[in-house]
Amino acid sequence: MFGKNILLKLFLAFFLITLFTFRITGADTFHPCECSEDRIIKLSEPFMEGSDIRSLQKRLMELGYYNGPLDGVYGYLSYEAVKKFQNDYILNEDGIVDIKTWDMLANLNESIITSRKGKSPDGDLSIVINLYSRTLSLFSSGNIYKTYPVTIGKKDSPSPVGEWQIINKYERITGGPLGSRWMGLDVPWGVYGIHGTNKPWQIGTAASKGCIRLHNQYAEELFDWIEVGTLVKIIGPRPKVVISRILKEGSTGYDVMELQERLREIGFYKGYLDGRYGAQLITAIKELETQYQLKVDGIVDKNILSLLELDYHL
Repeated sequence: MFGKNILLKLFLAFFLITLFTFRITGADTFHPCECSEDRIIKLSEPFMEGSDIRSLQKRLMELGYYNGPLDGVYGYLSYEAVKKFQNDYILNEDGIVDIKTWDMLANLNESIITSRKGKSPDGDLSIVINLYSRTLSLFSSGNIYKTYPVTIGKKDSPSPVGEWQIINKYERITGGPLGSRWMGLDVPWGVYGIHGTNKPWQIGTAASKGCIRLHNQYAEELFDWIEVGTLVKIIGPRPKVVISRILKEGSTGYDVMELQERLREIGFYKGYLDGRYGAQLITAIKELETQYQLKVDGIVDKNILSLLELDYHL
């Protein structure tokens, strides 16, 4: 039995290393968001601390390598646990947690947990991400086709609520925090996307820097089905906004989204709630100004804000 376990671990290690070093496309140098900033964890004086270390300890505990406290401190117990894991899976046994160690921790049993099923969906596809339930649902012609569990943004780095589009897609070969697939969103105030992960044990929690993370197999499945231009609606708590500036062409932010939503409620705007002050919003404001005999310049000042009954402080 002991010999069979060693052979099984050796085979699994070889398979995973091969999987994550095989070139899929030329997008391996793409680093689109803060999620790509995993730090290297190592034994130091003073000891390193942080939520990433607590996540590491939790994963090592799940795999039976660590039985210490989940205190987020990379001390000798954590160091020895990492070395034991590295030894078992033919990694450099140095106690340093780099991208190779994270990827190996992430992908053990991943293919079993997230086996892909089903044929490609027909019809027009769209995505709804619910931050309350921490799920991503793929819709086909207005009906739910499949729902996946996801990791969402932390409280201090929330996922962007609004209506977005997929603007780029990349296959990745380097592993790391972005996993094997990236699907970028057109959020105007930051770089956010839907992507895989090297921390699948965080799926279902609020642990990212704003991006939406899926199990890698699910990210690959979704990637194969959707196209650039696919609508992605993120539902969740939106920051309370008091508009504190004049809004005009080129403005971006949740205050612009508040304006869009109000104009859509009263029938002047039919575009996305994407926080962009673009051509559609300018047209809507000019129509409003014309109807109420205001100066037609497409600029939102106190008069417009007051007319729309929006909270402001200029």
